[in-house]
Amino acid sequence: MTQLSSAKNNIITDEMRKAVESEPLSLEVFRDYISKGYIVIPKNINHKFEPVAVGKGTYIKVNANIGISSKKSSLDEELKKLQVATEAGAHSIMDLSTCNDFYYVREIRREIIKQSKIMVGTVPIYEISTKMFAEKKEINRISDKDILEIIKIQAEEGVDFMTIHAGVTQDVMRRLQNDPRVCGIVSRGGSMIAEWMKFNNKENPFLTLFDEILDIAYQYDVTLSLGDGLRPGSTIDGTDRAQIQELIVLGELVDRARDRGVQVMVEGPGHINISDVEMNIKLEKRICNEAPFYILGPVVTDCAPGYDHITAAIGSAIAGVAGADFLCYVTPAEHLHLPELQDVRDGVISSVIAAFAADLSLNKGNSREREMKMAKARKEINWGNMSNLALDKGKVDAAIETYQLKKSSECSMCGEFCSFKRNY
Repeated sequence: MTQLSSAKNNIITDEMRKAVESEPLSLEVFRDYISKGYIVIPKNINHKFEPVAVGKGTYIKVNANIGISSKKSSLDEELKKLQVATEAGAHSIMDLSTCNDFYYVREIRREIIKQSKIMVGTVPIYEISTKMFAEKKEINRISDKDILEIIKIQAEEGVDFMTIHAGVTQDVMRRLQNDPRVCGIVSRGGSMIAEWMKFNNKENPFLTLFDEILDIAYQYDVTLSLGDGLRPGSTIDGTDRAQIQELIVLGELVDRARDRGVQVMVEGPGHINISDVEMNIKLEKRICNEAPFYILGPVVTDCAPGYDHITAAIGSAIAGVAGADFLCYVTPAEHLHLPELQDVRDGVISSVIAAFAADLSLNKGNSREREMKMAKARKEINWGNMSNLALDKGKVDAAIETYQLKKSSECSMCGEFCSFKRNY
């Protein structure tokens, strides 16, 4: 049984008991939300780690994307990124590896699952396309067998959640053609499937095979993350007809997954104007019947390359207050190059800050209590408490060491003119 089917049968699993310990919800409300599909616990039966919940009423979670490309990186480097992301506060990792060596990509995924102490996600179309490359075949030659084989292997090996781009339909593509974008399709998976559909003049195979995919997901309790293949890659293209039409399809697929007892969440837009962020979140919640919303950013301006961890954090905080549940980090390297270790760390920390700011605004759990403790620590100029309460303790500790603050009653910003010394 899956977590969803167990909850529907009023069964409280060990994973539910463990996951709810760190959430501001009672066990019974937690189970009820899981039974309705409002909360998911992405945890493959073959992957051992401490379970984490995503969805309504839970603390907002953060994902970090890692993985090699055909141009750069190695297994060792990606394992270091896994460690850095975990230490910085990520709740999950997605392996997005692509290169011309199919067996190396598979080795990387297996090792990440083996070493990860947090949930692991993948995008199966990436490995499928790598397999095609290894076999010297074009992407438009992908078969139903290829798709189900890779999804089955990944499920058997312990992948906790998979991005399935089943919403890129012929109808959605017609809307895109009739209402063209500046940047077109920017999702790698979405563009691959669109190419396949155009060449073969057939419907999206991930859609036509959706029942078979559900069977595999149910067997291993893999959470499906319904991919937004038509997510906008520019704020100019945000909230257009193709994006919304795909969202409608995803809402229908949410219902099918829940009916089959498969946990499911929905992925959201990439580049959205600040004024449209709240609307996009509420639209997803309405159309997809409160399915957990997993968002990339959203990035709120295209004009800040090198600082997209900031543009994304701005969008994430607004989205979190509006109801987003799961933040996919964006690093300073976005739109420029494959992230380095420091980029990964900066991306995670930025998303962690956005998540906490949103939770604080919603007065979730102990967020306000932590904020109060930090305010008191600052008032008392208690560097130790400030460090322990900081979302990035390492950075505070480094500053304390560098500027010799441990025994100081002031910092170098105000010195003897510190306002706290006047005690008003």
